[in-house]
Amino acid sequence: MLKENNNIFEQGQVLLFDKPVYWTSFDLVNKVRIMLKSTFGIRSLKVGHAGTLDPLARGLMIICTGRATKKIEEFRDLDKEYLATIHLGETTPSHDLETETDKKYPTAHITRGLVLDKLATFSGEQKQIPPLHSAKLIKGKRAYEFARRGIQKELEPVIVNFREVELISFGIPEIKIRILCSKGTYIRSFARDLGMALDTGAYLSLLERTAIGHFRLGNAYSLEKFQKYIEELKQNGKFYV
Repeated sequence: MLKENNNIFEQGQVLLFDKPVYWTSFDLVNKVRIMLKSTFGIRSLKVGHAGTLDPLARGLMIICTGRATKKIEEFRDLDKEYLATIHLGETTPSHDLETETDKKYPTAHITRGLVLDKLATFSGEQKQIPPLHSAKLIKGKRAYEFARRGIQKELEPVIVNFREVELISFGIPEIKIRILCSKGTYIRSFARDLGMALDTGAYLSLLERTAIGHFRLGNAYSLEKFQKYIEELKQNGKFYV
């Protein structure tokens, strides 16, 4: 039997994961905790994430275990990079595919040049209104609680910073954009605002987080690869300090 806190994951590890679509951030944290406790027979283990990712998005999440959970706040402050696919000509109340489309708009006037011109206006510091379908607090209640009851509320704008905004591909009705931005930026709100700038409607149809600071999605574990990794650690006796 290993001594308590002798496991490397109890001592503290910073792990990169590729969150699957439809999973909540809590789902991923809970799954990693269960995998580690089950594999190594750990009775209690701290596991936390350094920034949520919407269920409909996939991509990079930083998960910290044991004593490394103390580093979570510093990771939350890092810039984020996304690949966003934005659907033009329609809107949804949530600004993504969580809700059904509610309005249609013309797109015949939209050209690649127009998109490039409007994207340039997003560069740098901006005031952004978070989506009502979000976890922002309104007088102690989550904004999405009002949204799901059909109650309209106006959220206060927040200051965000778009470091880089790059058009990756252009087509009608969908365009793909790479965005490097500060923490707290809502890409759903970006999609809404870009649609307004283009004199049409828009919503976020696909989102992938590709980087957090210097951490890259290409170095992240899938759940399957992580399970294989920890099983190999156990077999080789390399999971303790």
